Amino acid sequence: MLRWLKNVWILSLKELKSLFNDVILLGLIVVFLTVAVYAVSTGITTEVRNASVAIIDEDHSQLSFRIRDALQAPYFKMPVSISPDQVDQVMDKSEYVFVITIPANFERDVAQNHAVSIQVLADATAVTQAGVGTTYLNQIIQNEVNAFKHQSPTDLLPLTPMVQVFYNPNTQTHWYTGVAQVLNNITLLAMILVGAAVIREKEHGTIEHLLVMPVHASEIAISKILTNGLVITLSALLSLWLVVHTWLKVPINGSISLYVLGTAIYLFSVSSLGICLATVAPTMPQFGLLCLPIYMVTRLLSGSESPIESMPDWIQQITFYSPVTLYMQFGQEVLFRNAGLGIVWKKLLAMSAMGGIFLIFALKRFRSMLANQG
Repeated sequence: MLRWLKNVWILSLKELKSLFNDVILLGLIVVFLTVAVYAVSTGITTEVRNASVAIIDEDHSQLSFRIRDALQAPYFKMPVSISPDQVDQVMDKSEYVFVITIPANFERDVAQNHAVSIQVLADATAVTQAGVGTTYLNQIIQNEVNAFKHQSPTDLLPLTPMVQVFYNPNTQTHWYTGVAQVLNNITLLAMILVGAAVIREKEHGTIEHLLVMPVHASEIAISKILTNGLVITLSALLSLWLVVHTWLKVPINGSISLYVLGTAIYLFSVSSLGICLATVAPTMPQFGLLCLPIYMVTRLLSGSESPIESMPDWIQQITFYSPVTLYMQFGQEVLFRNAGLGIVWKKLLAMSAMGGIFLIFALKRFRSMLANQG
């Protein structure tokens, strides 16, 4: 056992030296956990920002002007008046995301409590803006109508709603996407770095050196998993502190030590999968072609892009067998909700079990690869 540990230690030092001599991979780590995290977090949003609005005002009343004035920045641009015969033209050219039509006698019908409606056309090619923006417009118009009638929205309800938003009180998109991007990027980094470490041995011819050394396949594989897992864990911590917490101003409420433990277990699982894939692909380009589809599918089904509850039932059952899904939920629970070990231990145990399964297959494939090389 001591000899096994000593061999793993020596091979790990070799892996560290090889990684630090690879400028491209080091640059990849830096870009993935700094520039990519910041750019995605600030560049992609699910909120409505500066949506263009056109208004067809056939009423020209005080209420219609109040509705127009209520559409303000930063959610909407200043509304532009158009005529009814321009609607098809401006919508076909995507000049406006929303076109609001206020009918004639709108204020009079509201004052007399008659049934009345406002037409809102949305350009659904801008899916997020159209979906969320329609909700915004509905709320704004309803508030202005109630204010005109000197009614509070709660006067229309038998109950008074008290809404509280936890963990992200201002519902800012970058609070979520910043953390989610770090969690997603370390998945791809783990697969690429471990796979590159294996393929580098084959392409540089150093695999023959390992064959004549008194080491076992398990020692070689474990050293690659430990080394790359350590580098990625430290890089993820730096990204979480420097990019997410310092630059993006996202509060980290959970236990960092528990997050490190979960990340180490997760990287053990994903790195084992990376070794499996690297033993199948003979070259780095082929490894990339094999790795990317697996990464994209598991990421899309992990809940980081869309809620798992909105997926078909059979996909929901399958996705919980993915360590990516478990780790995404673990990261959100720990970093946002300050969940303790008593809540997330089942996810840690499941990721450990999946890592063990991946490692068994990885060692089997790795031994077969070494035998073929020999």
